[in-house]
Amino acid sequence: MLYEQTTLNCRGTLLDLMSPIVMGVLNTTPDSFFAGSRLEDEKAILTCAERMITEGAAILDIGGMSSRPGAAVIAEAEEMRRVLPAIKAVVKAFPKAIISVDTIRASVARAAVEAGASIVNDISAGSLDDALFSTVAELGTPYILMHMKAVPKTMQQSAKYEDVTLEILDFLIEKVGILRGLGVKDIVVDAGFGFGKTLEQNYELLRKLSVFKILGCPILVGLSRKTMIWKGLDITPETALNGTTAANMLALTGGAKILRVHDVKEAMETIKIFNLYQYRLL
Repeated sequence: MLYEQTTLNCRGTLLDLMSPIVMGVLNTTPDSFFAGSRLEDEKAILTCAERMITEGAAILDIGGMSSRPGAAVIAEAEEMRRVLPAIKAVVKAFPKAIISVDTIRASVARAAVEAGASIVNDISAGSLDDALFSTVAELGTPYILMHMKAVPKTMQQSAKYEDVTLEILDFLIEKVGILRGLGVKDIVVDAGFGFGKTLEQNYELLRKLSVFKILGCPILVGLSRKTMIWKGLDITPETALNGTTAANMLALTGGAKILRVHDVKEAMETIKIFNLYQYRLL
C-alpha cells in the first residue's frame, strides 16, 4: 500500500485530510478570468471570506496576480500592495482561518507568512524565483507544488507532450526530491489543470489522476470554472458551476484531497456525496 499523508502542519494548526477539504479562492486582482472572483476592496474580501468559512472552506487562498492564460507577471510592489492588506484583514477578522498565499515570489511568500498566512501556493514550482524553495523550507509552511509549462502569458503555446501524465509525474518527482532535500515536510501536489495543457490533455490528466498518489503527497485539484469545463460545454465561466461540480466529483474519485474552488458550498456538497458513496462501499 502506498504511503498517504493525511495531515498538514499549518504553523501549529493540524489540517486533517482524512476526508477531502475545500480551498476557497480569493483573488485581489482586477483581471482574474472569472469576474465573480475579483475582490478589490477590504469589505468585499471580508464578505467573501466570511461566506466561504461559513460554507465550510478549510483554507482561504489569497492571490494578487492573475494566472489566467495570457496574463503578464506584475511588479513585486503591486503584488505586495494587493495581497498583504487582504491577508492582514482576514487574519484580524477570522484569526482561526488557515490562509494560503498564491505567489511565485519568495519575498511575497515571506511577507505573507509574517502577515498571517500559513501555506505557500506556487503555480511555478519554484521556476520563476530561485529563492522560493529555500524560503519555504526556512518558513516551515506547507507548500503547494504545481506543474506549469512556461509562464501564464505563453503557457498555452507550450502545450506539447509525448505523454502528458508521465512527463508531469516525472517533473513532480524531481521537484519533490529537491524540496525534501531542503527539509520541506508538507508538500501538496497539483498537476496544474489548464496551465499549459490542451482540453484533451486536461481530461487525460483527470482520468489518470490516481497515478499521482505514487508521490505520497496530498493531491490538490483546481478545476473551478476553467476553460476545460466551459469550452467543453460551449458555455462561459459564469455558467460553468454545474460542470465544475461534475469534474470535482471525478477528481475526488481519482484521489483528490483538496478542491480549490470559487464556489465553496457546492464543493462541500460534492464532498459529502462522495463520502456517502465511499462509506457505502465499506
